[in-house]
Amino acid sequence: MNASPTFCAIDFGTSNSAVAVPDGDLMPLIELEPGQRTMPTAVFYFSEGAHDADGPPRAFGRAAVAAYVEGHDGRLMRSMKSILGSSLIEQTTDVGGGRGAKYADIVAGYLKRLRRLAGEPERVVLGRPVFFVDGEPERDAAAQAQLEACARAVGFTDVQFQYEPIAAAFDFEQQAIREGKGEQIVLVADIGGGTSDFSVVRVGPERVTRLARRDDILASHGVHIAGTDFDRHIELAGLLQAFGYRSTGPAKPGQPGRELPSGIYFDLATWHLINTCYAPLRVAEWRGMKSWFSDLRQHARLMTVLEEGLGHELAARAEGAKIAVSGGADTTVDLSLVEPGLVLPLSEKTAVDALRADLDRIIATAHETVAQAGLTAGQIDALYFTGGSTGLRLLVDGMAAGFPQAARVTGDRFASVATGLGLHARRLFA
Repeated sequence: MNASPTFCAIDFGTSNSAVAVPDGDLMPLIELEPGQRTMPTAVFYFSEGAHDADGPPRAFGRAAVAAYVEGHDGRLMRSMKSILGSSLIEQTTDVGGGRGAKYADIVAGYLKRLRRLAGEPERVVLGRPVFFVDGEPERDAAAQAQLEACARAVGFTDVQFQYEPIAAAFDFEQQAIREGKGEQIVLVADIGGGTSDFSVVRVGPERVTRLARRDDILASHGVHIAGTDFDRHIELAGLLQAFGYRSTGPAKPGQPGRELPSGIYFDLATWHLINTCYAPLRVAEWRGMKSWFSDLRQHARLMTVLEEGLGHELAARAEGAKIAVSGGADTTVDLSLVEPGLVLPLSEKTAVDALRADLDRIIATAHETVAQAGLTAGQIDALYFTGGSTGLRLLVDGMAAGFPQAARVTGDRFASVATGLGLHARRLFA
């Protein structure tokens, strides 16, 4: 590998990230952590100790998640990509120990870590979803500008972007050529943590060497629904009802009981809002709402979560439950950290019911992409699945059913986009 590469490619994902750098004629993904070519997009700010080399106390990737799991005092930050395009990016958030940090600086700090691991190149191709923000072009443009500003702030002087599903199509193309396949039209389904993105791309051995591939990109479309949304719905439907979500309080003479306010539960199920649930005034407010609960055990559980800062752990348990049911089996969720002996069942049916609207919308977006390309389902030669959320069997089977003539191909769920971005970066910069 070159000692000082001049360019790289970065897949800055909602859940995981990866980096490709030049090595001779190749663009391999580099090791970001021991034995790992991908790294969770996570930062943990310690209240004390464990300082980064040139910044506040923090850990990155699996070390960040481990620091939280091991019970260190501080703040775990995940799903940072989801705030791009919102006003949150310039706001300051509490990161523990009486310190605050701008969300923009948190994103930049993570990119700085990736750039350092890549050998501090000055040029970069960054992946981006088809839409950072659905239906709002100005906010979508702002999101890319914010990400570019963060990249430039850490030393990148030439910042280029490529749609993530198009990058995945380049990865598919390389695989197809190795297998001796000819020209194909592929529908790429890149379903990650924050967005579900689709591209219809014409690929083949006579096209792979062309730098300008605009004519081969027949359509790109996407929707801001993906893995973190699945986690939220699973948590609301499968976990938080045991804490009072959708519960009705005691009835009064002549009138039914009122439903508990849902805001606290939605925030507990949204990664970048969980910390707001621990604010002293908010905790005090819910402590005083004990009389609103028909089941006082639910209030006690909720107060344990708020007072002991267990919201992130609940979200992690919901994500684990989603993964457990993704193959079609029922599971249980151990919440004994909240209440001794508390174990909640989660059936595949509950998960399916919770996710059905999102899955239907994602599948509909895939078909809209094909229609935008001026094609029918029968003209798609292959479906290429990538992104962490394509591990959800129900989603993949549902999408494949709409394209029965297409070959079903699964890429590396966490590395295909980064590999394709690397191929594009090499054509662009080498």
